[in-house]
Amino acid sequence: MGAEAVSFWSGVRPGHVPPGLAWDRLVEGCARVLEAAQGVPLGFEPEPGMLVDTIAGWHALRRALGAPDGFGLTLDIGHCRCNEPDPVPDCVTAVGPYLVNVQIDDMRRGTHEHLEFGEGEIDFPPVLRALADSGYRGLVAVELPRHSHAAPDVAARSLAFLRQAEQESVRADRGGAHDVPDLEGGSS
Repeated sequence: MGAEAVSFWSGVRPGHVPPGLAWDRLVEGCARVLEAAQGVPLGFEPEPGMLVDTIAGWHALRRALGAPDGFGLTLDIGHCRCNEPDPVPDCVTAVGPYLVNVQIDDMRRGTHEHLEFGEGEIDFPPVLRALADSGYRGLVAVELPRHSHAAPDVAARSLAFLRQAEQESVRADRGGAHDVPDLEGGSS
């Protein structure tokens, strides 16, 4: 299909399934997906409230699979603010080599609600700087699942916000010699 990556997550552990059994099933299932992927990069997404909900959980799963090259990370920037102990730019820097897909939205600490930019707690220029410095050049997609009814307006506001944040990240980069993600594809 020409996809850059296939993104998926663990799902929630049913209450009647012991944690160890759920983990074993996840590892086995991911191993089968890796085999079937035939070289298509896989982007596993840690998702708040699911069996694997943090970057540390993704690292544990990757190790359990034998650290295969094809098992990458889908990083939701909002999830970093919601769920991770480290600042969002530090999260991006730490996982840069593993990124195959990036979703971007605003969020607040401890609340899994995808918000429009500026409605949460994320400072985006440092996040975009970390993303650019990581070398990631793939898709950065705005994820606002509850906003589809107003998609054209939300898309216009989101693009304007991200362009402004991109300009601020370039100004903040004293040397100005680094590429920044081109929010319309590629790098600039």
